[in-house]
Amino acid sequence: MTTATPTTTRRLPLVGVLRLGRPSDIWFKPAFSVVAAVAPPNLTLLALGRLDLAMYTMAGSLCALYGHNRPYPARARTLARVILGMVGGLALALVAASLTTNAAVLVTVGALMAAVQKVLCDATRVGPPGNVVLTFISSASLFAPQTLGQVPGHVGLALAAGAWAWLVGMAPGLLRPHGPERRATAHALNATAAYAGTRGTAEGHDRTRAAAAAAVQAAWQSLLATGTRTDRTRRALEHLVVRAEVALAAPADTDLRLLRGWARDLRGTGRVPRVAGADDELLGVDAERAVPQRPLWRRLGPLTPLAARTALGCALAGYASLALGVGRPYWALVTAASLYQANVTLTWSRSVQRVVGNLLGVLVFAAVLPLAHLHPAALVLCCLAFNFGAEALIGRNYWLGSVCVTPMALLITEFARTQDAGQLVTERVVDTLVGALVGFAVAVVVTNRRAGDRIEHALTAVERAREQAARLLAEPQPAPRALEAARRTLSAALAELRATADAASGEWWQRALPQERVVQAEQCGHRTLAATVRRQGAHSWDGARTTEDVRP
Repeated sequence: MTTATPTTTRRLPLVGVLRLGRPSDIWFKPAFSVVAAVAPPNLTLLALGRLDLAMYTMAGSLCALYGHNRPYPARARTLARVILGMVGGLALALVAASLTTNAAVLVTVGALMAAVQKVLCDATRVGPPGNVVLTFISSASLFAPQTLGQVPGHVGLALAAGAWAWLVGMAPGLLRPHGPERRATAHALNATAAYAGTRGTAEGHDRTRAAAAAAVQAAWQSLLATGTRTDRTRRALEHLVVRAEVALAAPADTDLRLLRGWARDLRGTGRVPRVAGADDELLGVDAERAVPQRPLWRRLGPLTPLAARTALGCALAGYASLALGVGRPYWALVTAASLYQANVTLTWSRSVQRVVGNLLGVLVFAAVLPLAHLHPAALVLCCLAFNFGAEALIGRNYWLGSVCVTPMALLITEFARTQDAGQLVTERVVDTLVGALVGFAVAVVVTNRRAGDRIEHALTAVERAREQAARLLAEPQPAPRALEAARRTLSAALAELRATADAASGEWWQRALPQERVVQAEQCGHRTLAATVRRQGAHSWDGARTTEDVRP
């Protein structure tokens, strides 16, 4: 085993941090959804002359940003939990604001809430935008003038807007009920086709293989999240993901055109191709469905260092802002909360993106403020435009989305009353710099030694899964169900190992990582996967041609 020696030197990347990527395949879905969720409540308040209440309805409306990659049965549950979490955080913040006006106490409460929101979002893998929106709403609410008597009404507004956001998020399912599963399956097919194109030997094939394995695992998680297998469309999609797994395990025997053709057929609302295959192919799915989920408390344990970083970083950023005399310390708090990623290297990248995006966003705010001040309706429309722009652009790079998020957040402060533009801009710039500097400094100081432990656990899981598959391969006639379940288990373990190793490799101040063991485990694991495919005879594509179609 590699000796435990501290690793103290890491290069912080600058090249590529601000590079724009390709937009998400569904960038328009969260963009249009948030506009549809925000517009009716805000326009209603505008008609009633009560735009000062828009902050509370925005709390519920912004929940429409979540769950767009999840199948609709899972999305319904996720959105409900996000809404309850958002409203619960808002209620706690408003009660605290009504009980004390001590800024230091409120910053402390906000930092603790930010830490809880961060670890719960990460543990439950709620997906983008993660904890940032929750922390933005709860932190801003801590500094809103409030009395205990007003709290129920304000919380009720947020809950009503959240219910509307739930309906907005679920509405596309009426037209395309299997859209998320189809997209996830198509992505898995395209990713494995890209890996198969390397024939397992071309330059960069390890990275391509890891991306394909992650895509296949994400497709399985999408299908497993539906909670049912009685639907013929979902069973057809499962057979396609099996084909993607086969291509991942045996790239040299893969028909690339067939994989890409299936992926194209999954676009839109057309028929889902059904491939020839026995139900034995899906026995691993049955086995995985039978495995109970890990308890939440066990998933929270490894996130303790991240919780400590978030709580301490947000608190110190808020205190520093107060010391500088800034009237809105929650901006510094939210900036710090938005930085924390899986490791220090990724946190650095997010810090650079946040600062650049916020500074440019402040300039955009100064440019559009005269237009927004023409009429309250113009203010509402500007906010809607920035809502759309933020979600349309943030998938290309975080800083680009922040260029729209920053003026939107600043304009929201104008709903209650017109404020001095120069003071707003100055305070936002100061809080951005303070939050980024203090937040990143805390990320460096608060170590995460558990990253190495997680690699050890992931390595153990891969080694056990590979040994189980190897034992079955040694048998003269292994049971098809057992062999398929072993292959699925090993595939999932390898995907988890790669994700864990990538996260740990960017962490600072920890013992040296067992890189050689990771590489060896991955190589042996993928060789075993290929052996199981050959044993099952699943690498023969002659019978895998499309035999019939299944309507969505």
